[in-house]
Amino acid sequence: MSEKQPEKSTQSEQEAVIVPEPIAAPEPTVLLHADAGDPDSFAVQISDQIESFIVAVTEVAKGDEPDSAIPFLLLEVSQLCLAGGRLGAHEDIVPEERYEPDLGPERDVDDLRERLAAMLEPIDVYSEVFDPYEPRKAPVACRISDDLADVIADLSHGLAHYRAGRTVEALWWWQFSYFSNWGSTASGALRALQSLVAHIRLNQPLEDLNGLDTDEDLAEDALAEAAGKVMAEEIAGPLGLRSVQ
Repeated sequence: MSEKQPEKSTQSEQEAVIVPEPIAAPEPTVLLHADAGDPDSFAVQISDQIESFIVAVTEVAKGDEPDSAIPFLLLEVSQLCLAGGRLGAHEDIVPEERYEPDLGPERDVDDLRERLAAMLEPIDVYSEVFDPYEPRKAPVACRISDDLADVIADLSHGLAHYRAGRTVEALWWWQFSYFSNWGSTASGALRALQSLVAHIRLNQPLEDLNGLDTDEDLAEDALAEAAGKVMAEEIAGPLGLRSVQ
């Protein structure tokens, strides 16, 4: 008598034994207390980005390489805005203590502000609308040097908490001040810096752009002629732009 062959499992039985891959849970707030030595922790990554920004802008303000200042600031502010976006997307961070511990004297950013203003003098002032959802709000004059100094003041405040071992307090402050001040300030400076780099790379002097309407349906030759008028004057100054009147 032949041996009994094992019965083949049905398709439904085969599907029943398939174990789905576990779904990773979102990062809970408790991970904010992670060891400061863990390079993958949220707190360490945010603090590293913030400290890197402060160090980089401080170096730029020394004025050793003015020709590369604008592109370098564009890169640094862009990276900082990424850290701000991560803070903004994170669930509300609640400090452990009801009252903020005394940090002592705040960082003095006046020297940094003055150095940046002197270096950026031809193009320091720009136009900004504080709240794009407020109707009929007139643009106001802002300064890149003021923006960067104010952002660093906010970030340094939180960094003092972080260095004192108050990780949650630091993250709470960075998140709160991102929404209330430095987020919009850094975003305004980023738009100004991006516009400056675009003017430089496209050889478009700032004062000659009023007559070029990009909504017009121009033929290639006509567009080239219009662009030629835009580039009629040479770009001057270490930053490649003429002084704004």
